[in-house]
Amino acid sequence: MTTAPQNTDELYQALQENDRRPYGRARTVTAEELVDAAEQFAEPVPLVHALFELQEAYTYGSEPRKSPVVFARLLTLFDEQPDVFDERRRHTLFWRFKWVANALRVLPEIPLASLRQWLTEMRDRYEKAGLGLQPYYGQAYQLAAHIGEGTTLAYELWAGRSRTRLSDCEACEICERALYHLAAGDDERALTAWEPVLAGTESCQEEPARSVSYALLPLLRAGRADRARELHLAGYRNCRRNPSMAGEVGRHLEFCALTGNETRGLELLAENRNLFGEVDSPLDLFDFLTGVEVLLQRVELLGHGELPAAGYAGRSWTVAGLRAEVRGRADDLAARFDARNGTTAHTDRRRTRLDRAPLVDALELTLRTRGLDELTPAAPVAAPPARTAVAVPDSLPELILRARELDVQGHPDAKACWAKLRTLVAAGDYIHPDDPAVGPLAQLRADLLGDEASLAGDRDEFAEAAALQEEAAVLYDDAGLPGHAAVARACALLAAAEAPAGTPGTPVGTTAEAPAEAPAGTSAEAPTEGDAAEAKAAALGAAHASMVRLHEETAGLAPHQEARLLRLRATALGMRLQNSGNEEHVAPVLAEADLLHALATRHDLGGQISRALLIRATTHALSGDLPTAVTGIDGLLDRLRTHGPAWYLPHTLALRGRIHLALQDARTARADLAEGLRLAADWPADVAETARLHSDLAEACMHLGSPDEALRHLTRSAELQLRGGSRTDAYCSYSNAAQLCLDLGRVEDCIALLDSLLIEPDVTAGEVDDRLVAQLRLTRARALHAGEDLKVAAAELVALAAESAGWEDDPGSHAMIAAEAAVLLGESAEFGRAREAVDQALAAHARAPRYEQLSNCLRELARLQAEQQGPDGLPDALALLAEAGRIADEARAAEYEARGRSLDTALAYEHGRVNAYAGEYEDALAALEKALALLGEPGAEEDHAGEWAECVRLAGAVEGIYLERPAAALPRLAAAVSRLNALGHTEETEPLTALAARLRDEE
Repeated sequence: MTTAPQNTDELYQALQENDRRPYGRARTVTAEELVDAAEQFAEPVPLVHALFELQEAYTYGSEPRKSPVVFARLLTLFDEQPDVFDERRRHTLFWRFKWVANALRVLPEIPLASLRQWLTEMRDRYEKAGLGLQPYYGQAYQLAAHIGEGTTLAYELWAGRSRTRLSDCEACEICERALYHLAAGDDERALTAWEPVLAGTESCQEEPARSVSYALLPLLRAGRADRARELHLAGYRNCRRNPSMAGEVGRHLEFCALTGNETRGLELLAENRNLFGEVDSPLDLFDFLTGVEVLLQRVELLGHGELPAAGYAGRSWTVAGLRAEVRGRADDLAARFDARNGTTAHTDRRRTRLDRAPLVDALELTLRTRGLDELTPAAPVAAPPARTAVAVPDSLPELILRARELDVQGHPDAKACWAKLRTLVAAGDYIHPDDPAVGPLAQLRADLLGDEASLAGDRDEFAEAAALQEEAAVLYDDAGLPGHAAVARACALLAAAEAPAGTPGTPVGTTAEAPAEAPAGTSAEAPTEGDAAEAKAAALGAAHASMVRLHEETAGLAPHQEARLLRLRATALGMRLQNSGNEEHVAPVLAEADLLHALATRHDLGGQISRALLIRATTHALSGDLPTAVTGIDGLLDRLRTHGPAWYLPHTLALRGRIHLALQDARTARADLAEGLRLAADWPADVAETARLHSDLAEACMHLGSPDEALRHLTRSAELQLRGGSRTDAYCSYSNAAQLCLDLGRVEDCIALLDSLLIEPDVTAGEVDDRLVAQLRLTRARALHAGEDLKVAAAELVALAAESAGWEDDPGSHAMIAAEAAVLLGESAEFGRAREAVDQALAAHARAPRYEQLSNCLRELARLQAEQQGPDGLPDALALLAEAGRIADEARAAEYEARGRSLDTALAYEHGRVNAYAGEYEDALAALEKALALLGEPGAEEDHAGEWAECVRLAGAVEGIYLERPAAALPRLAAAVSRLNALGHTEETEPLTALAARLRDEE
C-alpha cells in the first residue's frame, strides 16, 4: 500500500482492491496496514470490515496462528457494541467461529482441552443467539475425525441434522461425508458422495480442489484411471504453489508416485518449492511433507537417490538427502499431534500412506512421457547400439583404425568409437601407440576435432564447427596429410557459409498457415527475410567456388577423399538452391551429383553412389519436379534394400514421404514415414532423423484426419529433439503440440504440457528465445481462458502485453497480445484497464496493422461493456465501435480482405447488439438491417447462412419482443425460414421457427 487511506471512502476502496488480490503475503501485509489505518477513524464499522479482511487473509494465506487473535478483537467489539453488527456482519461473525475452530485444530501446541473449550463457547454463543447447532456438531465431528476417536457417534450427530444458514457450504459438507466413508474403507460410497463436487455441480473457495486431491487414489482403486488423470490435471492447477492448499499438493505428489509418474512428481515438487518455507499451518505442512516423502521414497527405491530434488532453501538437495530431512520433520509433526491428541492417529495415517504400493505400473498423465533415467545428471551418453552395430574394439590401435574405417563409410557406429577415443585421449595417462598404421597423435587429435565439429553442426552451431574444422586442418597439415586437410577445410567452408544470421522468427501468435497481416502492397514477411536468404545463397555459392579451387589445388587425393569433396560441393550448391529457389541453380547441383556418381561408380564406393542418387532426387524435389524426384527415390530405395548402406533407408523413406505429402498423397506418405520410423529403430535417433520422421508423420496424420495420432507424433518428436540438444526445435514442436491440444479441446493437457515446459531450467534462466517463450505463454493464456480460468488468463496476457511493448522489431505481435488482453479484462468487467490495453494495441497497430484482430477486439469489448453495464455503458461502447469503424475504413483503403465476414458487416451487426443491450431498440434494428443488407441473402453453396440466420433472428427479437411489433417481425422470420429451407439450410431455421412460435404465443 503506497499511501494510507485518508478517509473511510478511501479505506473501503482499498479494502475492495485488496480483496481482488490473490491470497498470500502481499495481500496479508496490506490487510494489516488497512487495520492500522481503520483504527485512526472514530467509526467502528470500518474497523470491523478491516478486521474481517485481515482474518480472511490469515485464514487463506496459511497463517492459522494469527486468525484467532483477530477474531478475538471482533468478538470483543460484538460484545461491547452489538449494534455495530448489522445482519450481514453478524452472519459473518458467527460463520467465522468455524474458522477459529479449524485454526486451533491445526496447531499441535494448542491443548486438546482448549479445542473443546472453544467448541463449547461456539455452542453457547449459537444457542444464545437462537441459531441452529448443526454447524457446531460439524466442528465436533471434524475434531473427532482429526483425533481418530469417537468419529462414528460424532458423524451421526452432525450428518443427521438439518442444515442451517451457518452450515458449511454443500461442497465442503460433501467432502467431509466422503472422507468419513473413505476412512471406513468404502471407496465406492465415498466416490458416490463426492460426485456432485467432482462434476463441478457444487464448489466453493476450497472445492473441488480439496475433494479432487483425496479422490484420486480411490478412483484408481475403482479402475477409473482416466477420470483420475483428468481430475489430477485440473485439480493440481487449482492448488499449486498455494500455501493454504499444501496438503492438496502433497496428495497430488503422492498420486504421481503411485502411478509411475515419478518424473512428473519431481517436476511438480520443484514448482512448489516455495511451500517448504511458506506454510505456517503444521497440519497442512504435515500432509504436504508426507506426500513429498511418498514421492522421494519411490524415486529412491527405483535407484535414483542421487538425483537433484527441490527442497528447503539455502542448499542443494538430492532425493535421498531431502527424503531424510523430510522424514525427520514429518515424524516430529506426527508425534506432536499424537501427543496433543492422546492417540496414534497421525503416525498411523502417515505409515499407511508411506506403505502404499504403486496402484498402476504406468498411467500417462501428460503428453511428456519421461523416465527418471532422463533426469540423471551425467554427461551425455552415446545412443544405444543398433541391432546391426559393430562392437567397439578394446585394443587402442584397432579402435583408432576402426573409427577411421567407419567414418569413411559414414557408418553411425563411428560416433561410439570417437566418443570412446575422446575419453581415452583426454586422460592424463594417455600414451599414443607407436604404430605407423595409426599415424601420429596430431592426426588423431585432428580426427577428434572433426567429429566435434560434426556434433556442433548438428546443434546448428556453425561458427564453432567451422573453427574446429580449421583447427583440424592445421593438425592434418602438421601430420603430413594434405588430403585430410583439404576435406577439413571444405567442411569449414560449408559450415562458415551456414553461419550468417538466419531469417527473423515468425511473429508471436502466427503460423505459416495464418501469416500476420501487412499493409497493402507489401509482403507479410519482414523486408530483411529475402535479404538474408539472398546473402546466404551468395555465401554458399562463394563456398562452392572455394571448394572447387581447393579440390583442384590438392594433389594425391584418395578416391574416398575426392568423393567427399564432390559431395560437399554438391551440398553447398543444393543448399544455395534451397535458399534462392532460383531455377538457374538447379543444373549446377545435378552436374556435381553426376560427377560424384561417376567417381563413386568407378571406385565402387557404394555409400557415395547412394549419396549422389539422393542429391539428384532432392534437387528434383526442390526444383518442383516431384514425379522425377519420386522416380529417383524409388530407384535409390531399391538399391539401398539390395546393396545398402542400410542406415540411409530411414532418411530416404522420410524424403519420399515428404514428397508424397507435397503431392497431396498423405496415405502413401504415412506408409513411407511409418516404414522409415520402423527402420530407424535400428540406428541412433540423430543418425536416423527419428525426430523429423515423427514430425512428418504428424503432418501426414493431420491430412488424414487423425489429430490424436498426430499429437502423439508431435510430442515424441519434441522429446527426441530435447534429448538431442536441439532445444529450440523441441520447444517449437511442443508449441505446435500445445496448439493442437487446444484445437482438439484437450484444455487440461495443453495447460499441463505448457506448465511443464515453462519451468524448464533454460526457460526460467532466460536462455530460450524470448519470442518462443512468449508464444508458449500466449497459448497457455488462451488455454486457461478456454478452461474458464479467466483471472489467471487475463493476468498472463496483461504481463505479456507489458513485455511485448518493448518489441520494437515486432509491434504487430504486441498489438495482437494487447488486444487479447483487453478482451479478457473486459470479460472481468475491468473496463478501465481494458481501455488502457486497447490504447496500447491501437498504437502498435499504427506501426504494423492488424485490422481484423483490432476490429474483433474493439467490437467484443463494446459488446461486453453494453451487456454488463446496460445504458450506462453505451457511450463507451459506442466510442469503441467508432474506433472499429475507423479500423474498417483503414482496411478498406488498404484493400485488406478479412478472412471471414467483412469488417463493415461485423461492425453493423455489433451496433445492433450493443444498442439492444442498452435498450436503444430502434437504433439496434436499423443497424441489424444494415448488416443484413451487407451480408446479402445466402445461397445454396455460400457459407454465411448461419450468420445471416442469426442476424435475422436478432432483428426479429428486437422488433417482435422489445419493440412489441410482432406483426412486423413474423413475416420477416417466415420469409427467412422459407428462404433457408429452399436452399437446404434446414438446421439454421430452428431458432427462427422457435422465435416465431414464441411471438405467436404472446400475441
